[in-house]
Amino acid sequence: MQTLKLYGLYLFCLLIRPEAAFCQDATDLVQKVKAKLDQVNDYQADGTMKTNVSFLKVPQAQVKVYFRKPDNFRIRNDQGISLVPKGAVSISLNNLMKGRFTALDMGTETADGQKVRVIKLLPADDNGEIVLSTLYVDEGRLLILKARTTTRESGTYEVDMYYGKYAAYALPDRIVFTFNTKDYKLPKGITFDYDDGSRKNTENKVAETKGRVEIIYHDYLINKGVPDALFH
Repeated sequence: MQTLKLYGLYLFCLLIRPEAAFCQDATDLVQKVKAKLDQVNDYQADGTMKTNVSFLKVPQAQVKVYFRKPDNFRIRNDQGISLVPKGAVSISLNNLMKGRFTALDMGTETADGQKVRVIKLLPADDNGEIVLSTLYVDEGRLLILKARTTTRESGTYEVDMYYGKYAAYALPDRIVFTFNTKDYKLPKGITFDYDDGSRKNTENKVAETKGRVEIIYHDYLINKGVPDALFH
């Protein structure tokens, strides 16, 4: 079944993008990007988090962000609730490229004003949480500028990354999560910003809108060790 699915997607790619035949090139590029990401065993960073969900009142917050291989990731906000969907934060760039997958070259597009390679990753595991990922890769710097990921249980997420001081480690200065609010379960105790005081109106807005969470990183502490207790 998995072989038939891979073959069908491959033929589809050939029909819409003839250059998709160069799948080995796509695989090589993904492996080079992964090798750059693998320089970082762990990090902790200070950041400012801005949340934009139209029907919620969420103040700007100072956060701590922690990562440790292979897939430990946490955003800590001591001032309140962090509204980054659980599925989004658990899908780190490292997770997207772990295990076996088929890489399909979808040609080039423009992202953030520059030409990027577009690569689709289809995981070999039919039962995994990630169904399909699309990476927008800056080939020269071996950096992922955008990733769109469809999951089995938590909908589709987009992550845009903007690099500066820590580009050599493939760590962004700014990151933006975008997600469909209809796929997001709101935490208890959140204050609704009703337009007309009706729950029905709010439920409609949940179904129709996108949420946006932006984190601006002030600095990183890289490969210095992160205690296990911080992820529990």
